Amino acid sequence: MSAAIRMGTRGGRPSTSLLTGSLYPTYRYQPRGTNPASRRRTQSLVRIGVVAAVLFFLVLYVFTRGSGSSSFLSIFSLGLLSSSGADFQLETVRYHDLSNVQGTARGWEREERILVCVPLRDAEAHLSMFFSHLKNLTYPHHLLDLAFLVSDSKDNTMGVLVKSLEEIQAAEEEAMHFGEISIIEKDFGQVVNQDVESRHGFAAQAGRRKLMARARNWLLSAALRPYHSWVYWRDVDVETAPFTILEDLMRHNKDVIVPNVWRPLPEWLGGEQPYDLNSWQESDTALTLADTLDEDAVIVEGYAEYATYRPHLAYLRDPYGDPDVEMELDGVGGVSILAKAKVFRYGVHFPAFSFEKHAETEGFGKMARKMDLSVIGLPHYTIWHAYEPSVDDIKHMEQMKREQLAQEAAEKEKAEKAMKLKESFGDATGQWEKDKVAMQNIVVQDKKKDTAAAATNDEADAELPGGKVVEKVAA
Repeated sequence: MSAAIRMGTRGGRPSTSLLTGSLYPTYRYQPRGTNPASRRRTQSLVRIGVVAAVLFFLVLYVFTRGSGSSSFLSIFSLGLLSSSGADFQLETVRYHDLSNVQGTARGWEREERILVCVPLRDAEAHLSMFFSHLKNLTYPHHLLDLAFLVSDSKDNTMGVLVKSLEEIQAAEEEAMHFGEISIIEKDFGQVVNQDVESRHGFAAQAGRRKLMARARNWLLSAALRPYHSWVYWRDVDVETAPFTILEDLMRHNKDVIVPNVWRPLPEWLGGEQPYDLNSWQESDTALTLADTLDEDAVIVEGYAEYATYRPHLAYLRDPYGDPDVEMELDGVGGVSILAKAKVFRYGVHFPAFSFEKHAETEGFGKMARKMDLSVIGLPHYTIWHAYEPSVDDIKHMEQMKREQLAQEAAEKEKAEKAMKLKESFGDATGQWEKDKVAMQNIVVQDKKKDTAAAATNDEADAELPGGKVVEKVAA
């Protein structure tokens, strides 16, 4: 006893047939006999049906011949078939040739679409700056699809985002309009505050990075389409970046590529500083350190607790260096990442767990390298992150404030002592001026008296007896 199902295709559709073994007996169905009158009625009905069908299709053909055979075939198939090309396809089926969306060095010429992914949390203050950058991008806007994830926000991020998008899509200049736009709202229970000390404090890093990885994966999985060739991740608080950044990064034709990220500082702090330390090459010290940590631990750069001694992209910057110089990386920062969409289709993602002792973007870089994909950084191609006082900056500013207050208090105390001294002994300076003037007057009066007396004596000596006056001659 056996049975088998044979599957094949017939006219482009799958078909099945049941093959039954010979062990079963064969039964033939014998219809009951019919009389001649019934047969004549049946034949008449069949003839009438055939004539009606021919008339229907004739009228249908005459009615649709003005729109061509394609429309006729479409109606003939009752909307189930499509006549585009030689092969018929269901209209609800979409065909995508992913060999055409692999990403190339000159994607703007091949009209390759880019998915721009922007995670947002309490970003209301930065959205105006972000959209000013977005409008100035030189990559064709109609090839840029925007995807925003708003999560765990307490301010008016959503309201400002919607208003900004409505304005930019309503611009009179069509070249300013972007392609498909997606807004996704999803909270992940982020409990770390958005102030700098909380976000960048060492204790919060592991948990914060894992939640950020979840957010990135949600955004990507919801927005990535089969027609996207590239994915560009961009932080909302980038202050300065070239308008040609997409073309500049794309020209390198790498699977994953990031620029260098610095930030401006107040002059009293040195004027500028490396910002993103998550772009690095692996080191033996870091690998040894990783072997000593728990399996769920997450190494983060820039903290004394984890001295990795890795070569960082940020510290290799030369302001006058060639911006096209490349550096191989193992970990990448998330401020600005351009990646080919095939990277994510291969299965590379942002691990929300400890992957080789890393998570989120650094784990993403490690995973991409694990799959033999190219991960590159540009040490001399720099974009600038908005200045946010770090924990050290805040401590330094607090120290400067304490020193300023102490100096002001010392000056105030000195002034108060001078005032008390002045009140106790009077205005010595004013009295001295008065005495000085009086003494000068006395001297002037004495000189006048001496002059007058000398003149009187001279006249008396010069007068002779007899009333004559003789001229005095010096001996």
